[in-house]
Amino acid sequence: MTLLTLLILSGVILVSAYFIYGKYVYNKFKLTDTRKAPSHTHRDGIDYIPSKPIVVLGHHFASIAGAGPIVGPIIAVTFGWIPAVIWILVGGIFFGAVHDLGSMAASLRNQGKSIGVIIQNNIGYKGKQLFIIFSFSTLILIIGVFADIIAKTFVSNPGVASASILFILLALAFGLVNRLVGDRKLAFVVISIIGIVLMYYFVYLGMQIPFALDYQTWVYLLLIYAFFASVTPISTLLQPRDYLNSFLLYGLILSAVVGVFIANPEIVMDNEVHLSSENLGYIFPVLFVTIACGAISGFHSLVASGTTSKQLDKESDAKIVGFGGMLIESFLAIIAVGAVIVMNRADYLSGMVTDGPVPLFANGLGNMISSMGIPVDFAIGFVALTVSAFALTTLDTCTRLARFTLQEYFEDVKNPVAAKISQNRYLSTTVVVILSVMLLASGGFTTLWPIFGSANQLLAALALLTIAVWLIKQKINATFVMIPMFFMFTVTLTSLGLFAWKNFQDEIFVLAIIAALLFVLSISLIVLAAKSLKTEINKPEMVH
Repeated sequence: MTLLTLLILSGVILVSAYFIYGKYVYNKFKLTDTRKAPSHTHRDGIDYIPSKPIVVLGHHFASIAGAGPIVGPIIAVTFGWIPAVIWILVGGIFFGAVHDLGSMAASLRNQGKSIGVIIQNNIGYKGKQLFIIFSFSTLILIIGVFADIIAKTFVSNPGVASASILFILLALAFGLVNRLVGDRKLAFVVISIIGIVLMYYFVYLGMQIPFALDYQTWVYLLLIYAFFASVTPISTLLQPRDYLNSFLLYGLILSAVVGVFIANPEIVMDNEVHLSSENLGYIFPVLFVTIACGAISGFHSLVASGTTSKQLDKESDAKIVGFGGMLIESFLAIIAVGAVIVMNRADYLSGMVTDGPVPLFANGLGNMISSMGIPVDFAIGFVALTVSAFALTTLDTCTRLARFTLQEYFEDVKNPVAAKISQNRYLSTTVVVILSVMLLASGGFTTLWPIFGSANQLLAALALLTIAVWLIKQKINATFVMIPMFFMFTVTLTSLGLFAWKNFQDEIFVLAIIAALLFVLSISLIVLAAKSLKTEINKPEMVH
């Protein structure tokens, strides 16, 4: 079997799913353009700003993708490429796309608020507080880890730092011109083409003018940048940077498809399914935790109900952004798998040990892209830079999401300090940045990061639970949400249980205790949801 055959089959399945199952799911959520979106009803020029669908899709896709749909699938090939591909396709269509569109739809009907507030409205105040503490802690961990990763990348490869700085300046200019252009479609197309051309040129230019600083300086500069990306109007920096950056990934996907079409490589890796791995554990639940982005990822619910829902011009835009964005990410995950299955298993395993997933991806895909006549070294460098560029997107988006989460936590707390935090975006972002600095200074993020995979998928299960309760309370059949919800709870509770036991045996008690607390958190929210639904069922019927 050739890799081209796999890409064509996957592409046909995903496109068909968008038009067939996507339409079904969209109709189930009863979205309609007769209702004004929160971007209009709550327009504030900072977070709530109605935007063009292609711009929101770019922001959303860049925010949810990053390196996730590349790293996870490549690691999961350890169990065999066939189960990895099956989970990406089945998970992406029936789990991830439903989860992402559902989070967006529920947020649209709850004033553009995040999953935490939707939990409060449908499950209860206690549920909201528990979820927000969990999601906020997860976001602070992501900010700390990615600030560390990006700073180290900038130190080791100053050209990436230069290109990233140029991208930020370009985004600021694009955001300004886009606001001046307004709704003129032709003008928007023209500035988009200019912006995309300049972005690709800056990839080259950045490599020619490397900008070197030490690790500590980069960490502080990155967090200062994240602060401004969080407090400025989303149309000034975050949105245009993500929109333009998304064309790096679109370009990567297109280059990969053309390269595979020309080179037409065979799938060299064997078809065996390996039920366990010495390093990773058993295929269940590890496969379903390892491949998150590309199949289903809880982080997506925070983005969909955090920044994205506040930018949608119409409710109908949620289908292409939520459902469509997830399926594009699934196709990127298929490409990531394809980059490593053109080698035999022995070479793949040794490459994972010596190089890691990103260099394997860059080398595999770079060699295919070089079949277009592009120098191999440049092609490999382009792939590696594209992956690195999206780490910065994760950092700034997470800082803004953490700010939203913190503000929503204190919305209902009745004291002057809480009121200031909930209403002042500068103060709330300052708290986020200070906590991130404290985590980085302590070095604790390296200890805590191993639990992120399970915590992320627990976010997905809890988001699906919230969506299901919201639908049931509207008298809508939620089976299409509850099936993936039950599966994800099974995966995450099993994963957390095994993780807690393993770390207890290894005497890493911090991780064991955190895993146990997350297990208890999930059970608590399930119980609260059940009580909420029971109360709803027992409500007396209104007599007319």
